[in-house]
Amino acid sequence: MSSGVATGKNCHGWAARDDSGFLSPYEFDRRSVGSEDISVKITHCGVCYADVLYTRNKFKHSIYPMVPGHEIVGVVTEVGGNVGKFKIGDHVGVGVMVDSCRDCENCNGRLEIHCSKGAVSTIGGTYADGSTCKGGYSKFIVAHERYCYKIPDKYPLAQAAPLLCAGITVYTPMIRHNMNQPGKSLGVIGLGGLGHLAVKFAKAFGLNVTVFSTSVSKKDDALNLLKADNFVLSSDKEQMSALSKSLDFIIDTASGDHSLDLYMSLLKTGGVLALVGFPGEQLKLSPLSLLMEMRSVSGSAVGGTKGTQEMLEFCAEHEIHPEIEVIPIQYANEALERLQKNDVKYRFVIDIENSLE
Repeated sequence: MSSGVATGKNCHGWAARDDSGFLSPYEFDRRSVGSEDISVKITHCGVCYADVLYTRNKFKHSIYPMVPGHEIVGVVTEVGGNVGKFKIGDHVGVGVMVDSCRDCENCNGRLEIHCSKGAVSTIGGTYADGSTCKGGYSKFIVAHERYCYKIPDKYPLAQAAPLLCAGITVYTPMIRHNMNQPGKSLGVIGLGGLGHLAVKFAKAFGLNVTVFSTSVSKKDDALNLLKADNFVLSSDKEQMSALSKSLDFIIDTASGDHSLDLYMSLLKTGGVLALVGFPGEQLKLSPLSLLMEMRSVSGSAVGGTKGTQEMLEFCAEHEIHPEIEVIPIQYANEALERLQKNDVKYRFVIDIENSLE
C-alpha cells in the first residue's frame, strides 16, 4: 500500500483549494511508476456527484488542495517491471479506488471497495505512507495494476468514463440480487446518471422496466431514448396504486428526500429494493413494508475489481453506452453547478486530452 517516491511537480490538473469547491489550475507531484504500477495518460474523466461532495467537504474530511475525478480513462504510457495485465498503448480505466490492504476477506473476494482496513479513495484518499491521492481532473495518473481496468478496444473512451462509478454502482446490486433474469420486472426510481444506466442494463438483461420520476419532462427520454417499457409520475397516486405488488425488483437512484413505503408496496412477495442513491440523512420506512410480504431493502456502493471488469466487457458486448455531454476542463465549475441542479443528460465527461493545457 505504498505510493512510491514523488519526483517533483510533474503533473498538471485542476483543484479546489477550500470548501467553496471552486476549481482552478494546479501543479502537483505524481509518484514514479513502481514495479506493479502503470502510468495512464488521461484522455477523459467523468463528472460525478462525488466531485461535488469531496470538493465542498461534505464528508468533513477533505484535504486541500483537492483534485476531484474518479471516472478516469486513458492510455497506458508506462508499465512497471512486474505488471502482467497491461502493456503500453492499452486503453484503461481507473475508478473510485486506487488501493486496499489486499489481504482481508473482502479484498480476497475481489470486493476491495469494502476492504476491512478501508480502500484508498481516488479522490483525496490517504496511502499507507501518508501521501494523498489526486483524482482524474489531471494529465495522468499512476496506479497499481490491480485497481485498473482494461477497456475493450472498440469501446469509446469518453463513454467508458461514467461506467467506472455510475455504471458499476447500479450493475453491482443488479448482479448480486439476480436482476439479470429475462422477463422479470424492474422499477427504476430517478432518471439521472445512475438511473439511465440502470435502464440500459435492465433492457440488456431482458427485463420489463418501469421508470419512476417526479418530473414529467423525463417521460420522452425514458420511453423513446432509453426504451423503458413504462413511465410513471411518482406523484400520481392512481398510476402508483395500479402497480401494487407488480415488480420483482426496484433500484432506487434518487437523491431527493422520499418515503420508501410507497415504492415497497409495488414489490411482489419477496421483492428487493436496492438503494444506491442518497435520499437525505434518514430513510422513511414502516416495518410493515418489510414484514408483510417478505420484502427486503438492500444497500450497495460501487463495486469491486472483478465486477467492474465484467461490467465493462458486458457493456462492450451489448453496446451499452452512457448518454454524455463532453466538456472542456475550463467548464468544470459550471458543470458542477449544473450537476447540483440535475441539469445534465445524463453525465458530464471532461475531455482532458484536448482541453487541459
